[in-house]
Amino acid sequence: MRTAKFETEPFTCPSCITKIENVVGKLDGVGETKVMFNSSKVKVIFDDTLVTADAIAKSITALGYPVLSHKVAA
Repeated sequence: MRTAKFETEPFTCPSCITKIENVVGKLDGVGETKVMFNSSKVKVIFDDTLVTADAIAKSITALGYPVLSHKVAA
């Protein structure tokens, strides 16, 4: 499992958290998703043999929250 942190544009409402966590959390290979509302960051623990960080970033952006950058750690 790997951990990625995605920086997004600022969130506008608390329901953003639920929306992102639900959609990203359902991606095959994602084990945990945590959205930090105040810092506009999304932390995802995932299996990189099943899903890529780029695919996760695209799913966040598709929800209307553009990903500005991301970092992946082991």
